Amino acid sequence: MTGFGVFEGGGLAWCEDGEAVDLSDLGDVFVAPSLNPLLAAGPAAWTQAIAAARAHDGPRMPAAGAPVRMPFEVADYVDFYSSLEHASNLGRLFRPDQEPLLPNWRWLPVGYHGRAGTVVASGTDVVRPQGQRKAPDEDAPTFGPSRRLDIELELGFVVGVGSALGEPVAVEDFERHVFGVVLVNDWSARDIQAWEYQPLGPFLGKSFQTSISAWVTPLALLQDARVEAPPQDPPPLPHLAGGRDWGLDVALAVELNGETISRGNARTLYWTLPQQLAHATSNGASLRTGDLMASGTISGAEPGSEGSLIELHRGERFLEDGDEVVLRGRAANGVELGEVRGRVLPANP
Repeated sequence: MTGFGVFEGGGLAWCEDGEAVDLSDLGDVFVAPSLNPLLAAGPAAWTQAIAAARAHDGPRMPAAGAPVRMPFEVADYVDFYSSLEHASNLGRLFRPDQEPLLPNWRWLPVGYHGRAGTVVASGTDVVRPQGQRKAPDEDAPTFGPSRRLDIELELGFVVGVGSALGEPVAVEDFERHVFGVVLVNDWSARDIQAWEYQPLGPFLGKSFQTSISAWVTPLALLQDARVEAPPQDPPPLPHLAGGRDWGLDVALAVELNGETISRGNARTLYWTLPQQLAHATSNGASLRTGDLMASGTISGAEPGSEGSLIELHRGERFLEDGDEVVLRGRAANGVELGEVRGRVLPANP
């Protein structure tokens, strides 16, 4: 795991090569209770912070046991739907007699605004959510624990420098605003989601919890992992043109109860991170320090590269109480992203 985190007692930490070091003796933003002051400081300060962290000669501890917490205060949370393979897979499942992709999908990064207050750090248990659900063979909905609890393997990015209301952020300005990336598990109650999502989209089937890694990997460390993203057809409209050199060669894996059940790569994303940011602000919506934007489930074209259980098992298997899920990512240049770990607890009585 490589990146910045925050210790339980406050103060920033740096993790690299499996070891964590306390940075609070460096003063200034390093003694803060979250990464937000560093995020807001901008690219020049980010570069200096990385250099200072890597040069720090303080005592190390194993990163796996480091007492870290939620690394930043989430301002807003947006979740996209940027994987062509994932969108196509779900389209075939939900609309078998129609075109898998809806008409707008190839023209813009589809997304929804999630609940910032339920974003948690890796290691936090997820309580099985309750809600209304209605199976196709049922006459009326019932209220109770989700019977189709799922995962979503995603790559998220964290905004550092905000923007002014009414001023869109261009694709080419991505690196001026974005500090780094995290892995994301957007836990999903598929039965609750299926009953509620029309006509306004995801709500209670998503908002109960989203888990992220406790370590934020700076963009600067992923420059060597940048690749050309897959071609887009039709070409995007001018405000979304560009950003195709921001595909990220990051190998991804999903573990369920210690067994790897899926392997994919973030380089397959159809809509890149800069395009997602540009679209989110294209109507003049402003950015804030601590905004979290996630890619949506990342799935590949090969069997076994799907980033959700509903795709892997065609809707026949979902999470059981006691199951533990771990998401992992490793960039082509060797930089390892922080894991995302969570165990399913029974629904509250």
